[in-house]
Amino acid sequence: MDDYLERILKASVYDVAIETPLEPARRLSERLGECVLFKREDLQPVFSFKLRGAYNRISHLTADERACGVIASSAGNHAQGVALAARRLGTRAVIVMPTLTPSIKVQAVEALGAEILLHGETYDDAYAEARRQADAAGFVFIHPFDDPDVIAGQGTIGMEILRQRPTPPETIFVPIGGGGLMAGIACYVKSLYPEVRMIGVEPREAASMQAALAAGEPVTLPEVGIFADGVAVRRVGDETFRLCRRYVDEIVLVSTDEICAAIRDIFEDTRTLVEPAGALAVAGLKRWLADNPGQGRCHVTVNCGANVNFDRLKHIAERADIGEQREALLAVEIPERPGAFRAFCETIGRRNVTEFNYRYADTTTARIFVGVALSRGAAEKAELIAALQGQGYAVTDLSDSELAKLHLRHMVGGHAPGLRDEVLFRFQFPERPGALLRFLRAIGDRWNISLFHYRNHGSDYGRVLAGVQVPSADRDAFESHLAHLGYAHWDETADPAYRLFLGQH
Repeated sequence: MDDYLERILKASVYDVAIETPLEPARRLSERLGECVLFKREDLQPVFSFKLRGAYNRISHLTADERACGVIASSAGNHAQGVALAARRLGTRAVIVMPTLTPSIKVQAVEALGAEILLHGETYDDAYAEARRQADAAGFVFIHPFDDPDVIAGQGTIGMEILRQRPTPPETIFVPIGGGGLMAGIACYVKSLYPEVRMIGVEPREAASMQAALAAGEPVTLPEVGIFADGVAVRRVGDETFRLCRRYVDEIVLVSTDEICAAIRDIFEDTRTLVEPAGALAVAGLKRWLADNPGQGRCHVTVNCGANVNFDRLKHIAERADIGEQREALLAVEIPERPGAFRAFCETIGRRNVTEFNYRYADTTTARIFVGVALSRGAAEKAELIAALQGQGYAVTDLSDSELAKLHLRHMVGGHAPGLRDEVLFRFQFPERPGALLRFLRAIGDRWNISLFHYRNHGSDYGRVLAGVQVPSADRDAFESHLAHLGYAHWDETADPAYRLFLGQH
């Protein structure tokens, strides 16, 4: 700890970085009944904390090492940090980025004077190539997180937090990807105030630090979700793991919906749109408070970045209401007779209906898919369902159904009379040019596709809902075929949303 405390105190970051404000989140604080402070790393010149560690690492290079140039692998924030630091220090910088990196990120790095090398389809491909180039051409590799100088650079955030507060906060929530940000902040804070709880936050689909802590050593996850791409790391660093195991008090996991809700929380207080990774800490705070209620405590969240692609905003806004439990998705059966819709809406009352989907099925019963805005969260949803059931309506809550949230609410269709042997599967695959065509080719033409719905979420995963006619005698062969495709998939044939709106009666 003494070594890292000295490194952090001596870290050279302010030639390029600013001391970001620690701002009160007034609206969120009032709603939660707690003092919430945002550490605004999204206000850095490259809209992310990453330039702190990158600059500190490069500034410690010898003259001979700087003459060789530096290289890094990144698809986003680390790339911009390295590029800016290298330009300021007069060093050549090469950034290896996956070929599928959005052009806006490539252009941002090029504008900072770095040379771009596009290689491979994944970060792991780019990382391997950057390492190879470093060995072959003599570049100095700048690791995004597992380096003492990088960790120390990020640790200056902890130094600022304690300097900006008259008394230390009860908790500090920090996003974890590779672990460099948390390791640096925790080292500094725990050296002075060991009673401050350091709480790491990870997406449920990319919980590499939690997996490492459970195993007692870093482990490589087979895959990670990339919605919060800034923390989508399959394996944490050896040094960051060592430090986090010693100084981190607990890990909180959050869902995509909770991240989207946190993005909106931050926007409502700051009028700033952070990236998904930048909202992790706020999402983690809200999840932690649900399990640890209290009043009047002070919490700090590190809002670590704001490099969000514009084409993702629709998806974020769509999921935010559900993540904040401000919207309920319900399937309701009502009588198929004149005036039934009016009677149903009277039961809904003055609540705002966010969407309403209906398709005639038969002469006795109508099944509707309805979204209802909620002002009081889960309690109001329970009251609404009870009121509907009290009027004799059959109600199914679909608010947590991925099938309903991702596909059903966007589809037009209904039951298909006479259709036989249909099974329903959700598929997920990394989004890239030609991905949908490759998926369809992999499915092949042995079985008839009877339903198909595809949604593109920008840089998120491609998602497909497919109904396939598979006779019972072919089920084993079909399952074997799916296993060999290599795509993540889920059997949704038994999902009530499918039975109510798409499947056979």
